[in-house]
Amino acid sequence: MDAQLSPADLAIVFAYVLAMTLFGVAFSRKQKDLKAYFVGDRNVGWFLVLISIVATETSAVTFLSVPGTAYNPAGGNFTFLQLSFGYILGRCLVAWLLLPLYMRGELFTAYQVLEVKFGRDVQRVASGLFLLTRTVADGLRLYLTALVMQYTGVGIEWAVVAVGLVTILYTYLGGMKAVLWTDLIQFVIKIAGAALAFVFVIRLLPGGWDAYVRIGTDAGKFTWLDTEFRPTVAYNLWAGVIGGAAFSMASHGADQMMVQRYLCAKSLTHARVAVVLSGFVVFAQFVLFLALGVGLYAAMTTGVFEVGDTRDDAVFGLFIVTKLPVGVVGLLVAAILAAAMSTLSSSLNSSANALVTDFYRPLRPGRPEGHYVLASRLMTAGWGLAQIGVALAAHWSGSGRSVVDRVLTVAGFTTGLVLGLFLLGKLRHTVRPRAALVGLVAGFAAVLGVWVPSFFGATILVWPWFALLGASTTVGVALLTDRLSRPHVAPLAAR
Repeated sequence: MDAQLSPADLAIVFAYVLAMTLFGVAFSRKQKDLKAYFVGDRNVGWFLVLISIVATETSAVTFLSVPGTAYNPAGGNFTFLQLSFGYILGRCLVAWLLLPLYMRGELFTAYQVLEVKFGRDVQRVASGLFLLTRTVADGLRLYLTALVMQYTGVGIEWAVVAVGLVTILYTYLGGMKAVLWTDLIQFVIKIAGAALAFVFVIRLLPGGWDAYVRIGTDAGKFTWLDTEFRPTVAYNLWAGVIGGAAFSMASHGADQMMVQRYLCAKSLTHARVAVVLSGFVVFAQFVLFLALGVGLYAAMTTGVFEVGDTRDDAVFGLFIVTKLPVGVVGLLVAAILAAAMSTLSSSLNSSANALVTDFYRPLRPGRPEGHYVLASRLMTAGWGLAQIGVALAAHWSGSGRSVVDRVLTVAGFTTGLVLGLFLLGKLRHTVRPRAALVGLVAGFAAVLGVWVPSFFGATILVWPWFALLGASTTVGVALLTDRLSRPHVAPLAAR
């Protein structure tokens, strides 16, 4: 597209980026040890934890790709919303089943629980899966952000590098406290930006709100419930409630990026309130973003918004830079940056935490705290560069598949396996480490088996079911392996 940001809009975007960088500098002097750098001294109230959870999962994918699912002229509607029912249920299960495991003692990562239950090998495998998943999924999120940032006048490659480096800088300097407080600022910016964009869409339509409702209703855009069970369709009630609950348990109960937020909370009660309420806030967000997508569809069908061959993921970004007035465009682009940077900064900090706590510190024990803080900062930068590499690879690959589907597929592929390990850890009967690893490999094979055929046009199972399949296979095979490998002791009467 030929659209470019005006100097005034560019100034707003630059001011936002500068403010976030200075925010990191302001917190840099307070990061004296790992407790401050990674878990904010464990004195954060539930409200800030809640906002950070929501801001972290509301990436540029949510901001840009979710409106695209409702906009999609080939049948897009509100059925994506069904996932949020499972998300709420899954978070309630996390609050009462898994949070007590994390809030005992002085943990820095979720995977330290697995070390206690199964030993260091299992811990490191789980932590390694987290690091792989975060790098790939958040690299894709960075790529989607760059699709909009190219309107600032730079190419997609340079947009990827610029957004990535700025996020690395303020996360490197400020640690977790900087991440939490910037999450709050970024959450306000992106929600206000989305609401403002919706108002402008309605104002743009000939007939305003009435036209919006009529066009959306006639096209079936407000359909939100699909009760037919189809394992090859991602957005129906069964996949939403059952698959979504398992996915949410995995993403919010077995993923270090979320668990690290709970570890910052003042108490178990504060952590529980934050994680449960986050499900309802995400539901409201989905309603807003999907409604915005319907508005974009209505604007396209009435001829007031020309889309051309723009992919669904990029339609909202195109609307921002071509239809909104000067000043508002800058605010909305800043909101997209906020959505991206809140997730990326959290990802970098939690990835560095996992690498230092689960790998580096056990191999280099007894060093001063300042040494580990410096190592954490260097690893923050390293993971940021890795995510930039993934984003560039996604751009060069040229895949036309929805980014939100790709991101959620990656997350569902691995987090379910790790969730299975945590569920095994909750059992009274202790499963031996080798059996747990066999279960993990079996879970990976099961998910891989239903995922690979999709590359050849033969979808067997869609991503909302991946976490459930991975977790249940891991648990089932681990329990069976443990039972079969134990020596059989004959009953006393038979001796």
